[in-house]
Amino acid sequence: MKFPRKLAALSASAACLTLALSGCGAEAPKTTGPTGETGKEPVTLTVATFNEFGYEDLLKEYQTLNPNVKIQHKKAATTNEARDNLTTRLAAGSGLSDIEAIEVDWLSELKQYPDKFVDLKDPAVEGRWLDWKAKAATTEDGHLIGYGTDSGPEAVCYNSALFKAAGLPTDRESVAKMLGTTWDSYFDAGKKFVAAKTGPAWFDSAGSVYQGMSNQLEKAYENEDGTVIAADNPAVKDTYTKVLDASTKENLSAHLSQWSNDWVAGFQSQKFATTLCPGWMLGVIEGNAAGVEGWDVANVFPGGGGNWGGSYLTVPTQSAHQAEAKKLAGWLTAPEQQIKAFTAKGTFPSQKQALDSNELLGKTNAFFNGAPTGKIFAERAKAVGASPFKGPKFFAINDAMQQALTRVDVDKSDDAGSSWTKFLAAVKSL
Repeated sequence: MKFPRKLAALSASAACLTLALSGCGAEAPKTTGPTGETGKEPVTLTVATFNEFGYEDLLKEYQTLNPNVKIQHKKAATTNEARDNLTTRLAAGSGLSDIEAIEVDWLSELKQYPDKFVDLKDPAVEGRWLDWKAKAATTEDGHLIGYGTDSGPEAVCYNSALFKAAGLPTDRESVAKMLGTTWDSYFDAGKKFVAAKTGPAWFDSAGSVYQGMSNQLEKAYENEDGTVIAADNPAVKDTYTKVLDASTKENLSAHLSQWSNDWVAGFQSQKFATTLCPGWMLGVIEGNAAGVEGWDVANVFPGGGGNWGGSYLTVPTQSAHQAEAKKLAGWLTAPEQQIKAFTAKGTFPSQKQALDSNELLGKTNAFFNGAPTGKIFAERAKAVGASPFKGPKFFAINDAMQQALTRVDVDKSDDAGSSWTKFLAAVKSL
């Protein structure tokens, strides 16, 4: 999810993938179901993920349950790194892992090439996921490209020690009330915080705030027929302007590029007081802010509700062990394992049975001041509206937008107007 980088490289990668795969049409090989008999011969499976899926202990458990299976876990630091690897090796026709995790923002472009992924439909998993989660990974002709892992219902994580120093409320209920349910109320709370002049900024990154706001737009960049509307959509320009006004005019931003080394270090040096946090961000914050006291989670999100991220496990047809890989992917996305992953890293389940589990709803997080994270994110999930439409060009356009924000918020090499003009040019070039 580290968005800023050179668009030319991204576009070249996308073009390479399109040229390499445009003639594909072979039917994906048939495989057994995820709970079916797959043999007892020794097999080594490779699993490629990124960021924090909470799989370290689960993969060990699976090997204990299946002594004939050895698993090699390849974990990329960011989604961009994982996507680059996937698109390059997919176009080359070799080199992919037996299981490849993919992120929802690049799911649409991969759905154009279903013959490159095993169809994971199976009676054993029918009805397993929230309807929108499974629908997003299903092609028009019913090919299920991936098994859903987490979803990303969003809350607001905040540093209560920094709030206290600025004279603001610190308990979850009062903080949620202060933050309010609109972006204006969130920014107004930030103005009160920075007015105290205690040093830290209100939020970490204009890019991350834009991500939270834009994910509430029904259609930001494309129509269902493939028409690109990013340049002409007033909601996109309004969101861009509002975020940069908060960043530059109100100086609410720490001016950090999310996922950069400076952003990671900002947790230790307490450069900012709040960050928007889907469930999977809890593990990221805990890792980056290890030893720092005061982090907590407010059961609220500006704009009412939002979902950021959520991934899938795919089995590329390149895999020499498709049946075993499908079985492992099915096991990792079962309710018991989704709850364990949430306990480990905060990756919130997308599996219906898991969401109704008392075990999930009773989960608390010691690092976040004992916050009832299971209950909070279950309620945040209910607040999420219709899933926004993200077409095949979403990732490339959003990357260009993140670069536009970074030029103003982080690099300070452009003002908002000139950076917007460069964004329009980048969109036109696509």
